[in-house]
Amino acid sequence: MDGTLLAILSGRDRPGVTASLFDALRLTPCEVLDIQQIVVRGRLVLAVLLGLSADAVGDTRAIIHAEASRLGMEVETVPGASIARKDPERRRIHVTVMARHLPPGAVAELARTMAERGWNIDRIRRIASYPVTAVVFEGSGEDIADLRRELSEAAPRLGVDVAVQHAGLDRRGQRLVVMDVDSTLIQDEVIDLLAERAGALAEVAAITERAMRGEIDFAESLRQRVSLLAGLPVDVLQDTAKRIRLTPGARTLCRTLRRLGFRVCLVSGGFREVITPWAELLEVDGLRANALEVRDGVLTGEVLGPIVDREGKREALEDFAREFDIPLARTIAIGDGANDLDMLDAAGLGIAFNAKPLVQAAADTTVNAPYLDSVLYLLGITREEIEEADAESPAPR
Repeated sequence: MDGTLLAILSGRDRPGVTASLFDALRLTPCEVLDIQQIVVRGRLVLAVLLGLSADAVGDTRAIIHAEASRLGMEVETVPGASIARKDPERRRIHVTVMARHLPPGAVAELARTMAERGWNIDRIRRIASYPVTAVVFEGSGEDIADLRRELSEAAPRLGVDVAVQHAGLDRRGQRLVVMDVDSTLIQDEVIDLLAERAGALAEVAAITERAMRGEIDFAESLRQRVSLLAGLPVDVLQDTAKRIRLTPGARTLCRTLRRLGFRVCLVSGGFREVITPWAELLEVDGLRANALEVRDGVLTGEVLGPIVDREGKREALEDFAREFDIPLARTIAIGDGANDLDMLDAAGLGIAFNAKPLVQAAADTTVNAPYLDSVLYLLGITREEIEEADAESPAPR
């Protein structure tokens, strides 16, 4: 797309205006680059910056003018160019919408759903254009539970991630983030990396499959898989830590959260000996993981102490919250698997990151972009704030 078109509509505010405009644009070959909306004394001003090819400007412009006329709105369109009534009696929310490429049809449906549920959109603003486009709808209305459920169900079909949260201090004041490790903070499954070194990858995979079918619980499956590691020299643990691949955006996420005063902790059903070097590198505040027994320089095939399972992850979240004197309402949990469900449920905000369908359905919100730092946008942190953190403490992503 080599061109842009700025459209500015103004007129009497009422539910459905935003949905109608973007519905009209649904089939046009354009991309939403920016949205800003403001309502002042019943007057709506909606500015939309579209990305499109130069030869599509004329037709798109005509569609916008026709729809504005139908709505009884004034409109100005400018090729080549880039704006909140607050009712104290209504609850205020932030609806964050994220996608690699944000389609007008998704904006239309989300806005329409809000209107049909009686939520007025008071302001729309873009908070990020990289690595995803993230837009926040600031709204006011009544029943947040029904809206959250309906938007969450629509999000996969629309190809976007949607988070519905209460506005106010709790949203910006959440101060503890607890992350799963395997397939969340990192791209790997540590047990598989160790099993590969032990020549037992197929056997470990078979036990994992049995656990996923519900034939054995996590604790028993972990014991059986660890038993296959017996005899591995302890040096393998350090070598395995070096092979781990961080999820894109993991460094940026941790660095930005630390700069903004958040506490960051890791919890894992994997192994402390492999994760600790990364926890130190990322300067996290706490780590809860399983420990492997070592005797005479080799793994015995046993796990030391209580196993960090589904219940153990929830307990870790609660323990970290107590340690740092942070209410659970101001905690954020991020995970991808069934073992994370209790932790996600207990947290003030549970985020399913590239998660299994069961976890996505149960979490407060989902992030399906491959970048872990996209979570920051759900906390109201803008791309500009992230870049400020990077400028103060630069490091590779």
